[in-house]
Order: sequence, then C-alpha cells, then structure tokens
Amino acid sequence: MSANVGEETSPFVDQLADGPGVSRIDPSDPAAPMYRLLALMRSPVALRDLMIQPVRTGYIGQEKPIDPALLPKSAAELYPDIRVSELDVPAPLGRIRCQVFSPPGVAAGRSMMLYAHGGGFTLGQSEDTAYITSRIASENGMVVVSANYRLAPEWPFPACLDDCLEVLQWMQKNGATVGGDGARIAVGGDSAGGNIAAALPLKARDAGLPVPQAAVLLAPITDFFFEQYESFERLAPLGIVYDAAFIGFIRGAYLVHGKNGGHPHASPVRANLRGYPATFIATGTADPLVDDNHGFGVTEIEHLVREGMPHGFYFFPGMFKQGDEAFAAVAKFLERTGLA
Repeated sequence: MSANVGEETSPFVDQLADGPGVSRIDPSDPAAPMYRLLALMRSPVALRDLMIQPVRTGYIGQEKPIDPALLPKSAAELYPDIRVSELDVPAPLGRIRCQVFSPPGVAAGRSMMLYAHGGGFTLGQSEDTAYITSRIASENGMVVVSANYRLAPEWPFPACLDDCLEVLQWMQKNGATVGGDGARIAVGGDSAGGNIAAALPLKARDAGLPVPQAAVLLAPITDFFFEQYESFERLAPLGIVYDAAFIGFIRGAYLVHGKNGGHPHASPVRANLRGYPATFIATGTADPLVDDNHGFGVTEIEHLVREGMPHGFYFFPGMFKQGDEAFAAVAKFLERTGLA
C-alpha cells in the first residue's frame, strides 16, 4: 500500500546510494593523482567502502548460502495469522518502505509500535527482524510498523533518525488507515535500532511533536562513548556477536565526526531525559552493552537482565528460554503502559 497516491515512482530512501557519506575524488584536489593511482591498485579506494561490502553480504548469507534445515522456523511459519503488508511513507528524498505486521481480527484503533531494525546502522532490513515484529504484534494485539531507513556510511547521522521521524509522524496522523490509533504509539528496536528508538522520543520532543507513549529497547546503544563502560572493555575486544572492531567501524561510519558522539540524538543517555516515556530494556550479562544499558537514567524504566546471555539472545525463536522471558516481559510492560 502506498501512503500517498502518485508517490509510487519515487525511489525508496534506503536504496539511495549516493549520499553525503560517500567519498569522492575531486579532480581539483592536489592529491588527486595519488588517489587515481590507488584506484588502480584497490577497489574501492576508500577503505570504509571496502570494508562494508563483506559486512553486508556476509550478514545476509549471500556469499555462503545457509542450509534451510539449519535455520529456525520463519516468522510466517510461526505466526501465520499475522498479516504482513507493505507501506510506503512519503519523505523529502523519496519513499520510506515499511512493513506492517497486523494481528488477526477486524478491530480498529489498535495500539501501534514503530520498530527500527538493528544492523549497526550500516546494514539490515525489516525482513531480518520479522520474527521480533511478528511476535510483538501477535502477543500484544498491536500493529507494528517496521521501517527501512537510510543506512550509513552512505547516509550518516542523523539520516536514519530523520526517516523514522517521518514514519512516526505518518503513524500519528494516519495510523487509522492501518487499523491503528495515532495517539497510542510505542517505539521499539534492537541494537542500533534500539539506539534509534531511544533517540526518537527526544527528536520528536525537540521538534515540538507528540512524543511516543513508551519505548521497548532490546540491547540498545545509548552511549557512543563505549570505552568508559567496564562491560564493554571486558567483553567487546574479543567478542563474537559484538566486538570492539565492529563497534569502532560503525561509530565512524554513522557519526563521522567525533563531536556527534555527545549529541543527545546519538547518545540518548547524555540527553535531558525529563518527561521521557516509560521504557523497557532487555540485555544479557554477556553483552558488552549491559553497563551502557544500566546507565540509561529514565525515571520510569524496567531493565530485564539475563545471566550469561549474549547480544541478541531474543533474536531467534526456540534458541533460549531467556528470549521467551524477554518477550513475556515486553508484553507485561506494554500492558502496564496501556498499549496492550
């Protein structure tokens, strides 16, 4: 479905490759001859462009196909009653492709969640988190809108936030068209998407817009000054799911300039959190971000911590009972906040 008739020919914003984060050789640059020589010796010339390609293709399994028998059941198999539809939200640069996960039944005016997928700000799509969004929609009777925002390094901070704010405003104004209530919205996300979800209430507040009623953050990044946290220094250097090398790369790719690290929309823990909505956070003690998450000083907050669990322990169905416990806690939190 398109949110705006006549917009179908405009591009999807997450497919726009030529953003402000792309390195270019300026012919008038005195160093251009060296850059042109390097272009003959390696491709692409910019090392960050060279690094992002294997990260993206490796993440989605294109270079090493996965035997389907080794994978857990898909979201469609687990939640056949959840209807998944496409939604295109108009934005200044084109269309923001969203997937809408709708619970069964004909009820109107359901609560909604705007969900931001993880992937270190540099990769991923709504399909990757379909299990999470389908389960939240199913267990809480809410409409989940999962946004495909622009990715770094091509589109650095705050491009992804700008896109998600457009989606939030659309949901607030037009939620009824997908069976939702624009006055009852939570934000949610995992990892980098958790950072986006954590920053959205602040970005909305600072723009003079209505603030979401709740935040569901699954192991979010709330502070880009990672090294000040003991859990990061202890767990990240040789981490398997989440390591210091990758987090250093995504910090540079997303923020570009060091000064952005302290911006409240990049590191929400450093913001004025007065009036921040009720918040739920889930983390494991084996996650380098656990201390970061403990430091998110929201007045009304529930922090579910599970011993020995890694970053993303809630990501795969049937993997850990602690993942089921996290979703059960999310459901209780949303019920307490009047959104389930």
